[in-house]
Amino acid sequence: MQETKTKRPEETGTTKGVSILTGDPKKAIIKLSGPMIMAMFLLSVYNLVDAVWVAGLGDDALAAVGFVTPVFMILIGLGNGLGAGVSSAISRRIGAKDKSGADRAAMHAMLLTILLSVIFTLPLALLAGPVAAALGAGETADLAATYGSIVFSGTIFILFTNIAYAVLRAEGDTRRTMYAMGVSAVVNMVLDPILIYWAGMGIAGAAWATVIAVALVSVVLLYWFLVRRDTYVTLSWQGFSPDRAIVKDILRVGLPASMEFFLMSIVVIVINGLLVHVAGTEAVAVYTSGWRVVMFAIIPFAAIGTSVVSVAGASYGARLFENLRTAHTFSVGLGVAIALAISAVTWIFAPQIALIFTYSPESAHLAPTIVAFLRTICFFYPFVPPGIMSGSVFQGTGKGMYSLVLSLLRNLVFIAVFAYLLALPLGLGEAGVWWGIVIGNILGGIVGYGWARIYIARLLRVSKMGGKAAV
Repeated sequence: MQETKTKRPEETGTTKGVSILTGDPKKAIIKLSGPMIMAMFLLSVYNLVDAVWVAGLGDDALAAVGFVTPVFMILIGLGNGLGAGVSSAISRRIGAKDKSGADRAAMHAMLLTILLSVIFTLPLALLAGPVAAALGAGETADLAATYGSIVFSGTIFILFTNIAYAVLRAEGDTRRTMYAMGVSAVVNMVLDPILIYWAGMGIAGAAWATVIAVALVSVVLLYWFLVRRDTYVTLSWQGFSPDRAIVKDILRVGLPASMEFFLMSIVVIVINGLLVHVAGTEAVAVYTSGWRVVMFAIIPFAAIGTSVVSVAGASYGARLFENLRTAHTFSVGLGVAIALAISAVTWIFAPQIALIFTYSPESAHLAPTIVAFLRTICFFYPFVPPGIMSGSVFQGTGKGMYSLVLSLLRNLVFIAVFAYLLALPLGLGEAGVWWGIVIGNILGGIVGYGWARIYIARLLRVSKMGGKAAV
């Protein structure tokens, strides 16, 4: 039997992922979201497993990682934010059938990765200890310096993998993104006990496990792009010349998206401060434990949102604004349906979920309060998808500032303000903070949904009048 040779994209002019991306937006969202949900779930499991292994070294090691984490999350936020800009820029060009433009956008993303790595690697690696000390690390500053200096030495791998994932998502290849993210998580989980305990490296072993995992995945990604060359987007320095317009196009979504991660950190600081003021540190323990559940619960919404960025970008680039409206309507509806199911499950099984954090005699007394938190936050979930999907539409169409303003309203205006008003002036205390989060998110979801509908309607109106929206 004659072997069938797989044709490369340059021979066929497309790939399966691009065909999905530029086809029915409903089918595209479903097919692209599934692998992302699995990938994000694996990463969340890894984060928990990593904490468990480090905890075995003692409180100081766990605290040291905790003091480095805020800086590390800024780096991750930068990578994810720029990734949103890259996905938007490439998918819009794919929708416009501009393959050479998509290739150039991908190459500029690689150039940004190299430049940012040169700028950030040395300062982050050298200043990990002093920064941790400034954040209150105290006696654990030396451990934090050891962990941080190793982790941040892998900055180029961390940024590259995030950007490479974004390129794959932009061309509709979320399945391969899932494989890469899954490999990273599994390798990290396997290396943690080996390096930390068997090799006797302690906290340095945890750091090296992270760096080795992302470096290994970087090699796999480079193989796909440069050797196997079966991706739609082609990476090549041949004939490449820097284009300021393309860089601006990536950054006008990437920088605001990065700022959104920073806003999330700020609102957590505000919430923690309010909780300590009205109910003490135990309230922070309840919120921190409950919020871990929330982060697992919103994985489907985040995954659908990343898919909407690509689908919206392709629809916008092709000037198929009706598809843009369909993608927004369908993604919000799908997200709300999932959210209602999650809310029901959380309400029913809140006592059992609380046991995860209160199994020891020392923490058992927190169980009733965690149950109350989980049953309050049930009203939060259905309004998360309208906000996330609307922000994703803005990012996909290149309106990164719209998404940032929406995030600003939701986090620092609605959530922070209502949490303060309900907790202090109205005297509801700890429960007031929880309801402030719920009410703030409800308002954010409503405003985001309405704003996105108005924006899409304007695009349709301009299109029918024969006008042309700017890419």
